[in-house]
Amino acid sequence: MDKTWDNAIKQYDRMTKVPVQKLVITLAIPTILSMMVTTIYNLVDTAFVGRLGTSASGAVGVVFGFMSILQAFGFMFGQGAGSLLSRKLGAKDPHTASIIASTGFTASFVCGAIIAILGFAFEDSLINILGSTPTIAPYAKSYLKYIMIVAPFCSSSFTLNNMLRYEGKANLGMIGLLTGGILNIGGDALFIFGMNMGIAGAGLSTAISQVISFTLLFYMFMSNRTQSKLAFKNIHPMNGMLAEIAGVGLPSLLRQGLGSTATILVNFKAARYAGDAGVSAMTIVTRVSFFLFAIALGIGQGFQPVCAFNYGAGKYKRQRDAYKFTIILSEIVLAVLTIFAMIFPEELVRLFRDDPEVVVIGTRALMLQCVAQIFLPLIMVTEMLMQSSGKKLPAAVLSSLRGGILFIPLLLILPSLRGLAGVQEAQPLSYILGVLPAIIMARWFFSKTPKEDMPE
Repeated sequence: MDKTWDNAIKQYDRMTKVPVQKLVITLAIPTILSMMVTTIYNLVDTAFVGRLGTSASGAVGVVFGFMSILQAFGFMFGQGAGSLLSRKLGAKDPHTASIIASTGFTASFVCGAIIAILGFAFEDSLINILGSTPTIAPYAKSYLKYIMIVAPFCSSSFTLNNMLRYEGKANLGMIGLLTGGILNIGGDALFIFGMNMGIAGAGLSTAISQVISFTLLFYMFMSNRTQSKLAFKNIHPMNGMLAEIAGVGLPSLLRQGLGSTATILVNFKAARYAGDAGVSAMTIVTRVSFFLFAIALGIGQGFQPVCAFNYGAGKYKRQRDAYKFTIILSEIVLAVLTIFAMIFPEELVRLFRDDPEVVVIGTRALMLQCVAQIFLPLIMVTEMLMQSSGKKLPAAVLSSLRGGILFIPLLLILPSLRGLAGVQEAQPLSYILGVLPAIIMARWFFSKTPKEDMPE
């Protein structure tokens, strides 16, 4: 007990006294490494599958829509539980933090299982809903069946990783994600080409790596490496705790859920105007764009535990300083990467599918995405500020705007006016339109937050 209390005091001092610039970077580095490996895997997966043909390449985008659904629920329970437990640890209440962690994890695992059961029961309809064409469908089915088998592990892995980050233990989450990502890259090469399994090999590789990641992340909580503990006795879904977790995590569900809907709609629209080549091109652009954005997002995720913990501890100036620093650093990093991508857009698309039609469609879409992504850090960090501070409604509004409230209507309107060009332009325009609401909400938040810290 003495050692546990000593560790808790050290963690409290670290989160509330280390300069916020150093703390954000320290917590961001493990997250960035994890995301880079995961994103590199996604790019390698797209490149490997692209060698099987344009239709197979399009299937990656279809399956990505399903994985986004799992991610949506995993992030909802992970961000909700993480934000709450971090504030409880900031308020020196580890017992309630353990109840939050156990309840959030269990809910995520159960939701993943329900999604898997429904997926198997309505597989053909699901493939069509996800935006598949008749020629893409066979490939998508082969890939998707493995993902559905491990769906509970996928969703709850996202939850466990988010809770570790909010505890300030991003390095522990990194171990699980890095291991899974590296194994996934090797598994793709082995199963797709070495064992001639084709696209089914990509699905099997992903499934195995997800279970391994889950096992490692779960072990971190069960080996006394965290302040919050996972235990059956700590599962309290009926006392309002689950509702509170879901309420705080709702912005993540909205963002991911709307993003999944938007991905599906992009597949439909791209297929309508350019067939399988359109679906393949937009899938590639989505993966490359996220790769560029991943480091900025990782910096933002390093900010989240700093924001939540210090808000719970009443260290409002530290929270304000961390917010400003995170936006500036994210903008600088993203600008450098974006400029590089804008110099070589055609070459980047051709890396994944050397099909002239895919390259032409993807090059223009990637250029537009690069220009618009410069606006994302302000929106992203402001949304994280709201969610980490428990401001449910503002966080939900910003998440909805970033996730699809702006994007989806533009996807419905612009293509009818501009055809395929409208499909390429919809998301970049939605990013630009989301800046003003973020500025307004940030000003509102800091006008209501005390400028001076609470006394110890």
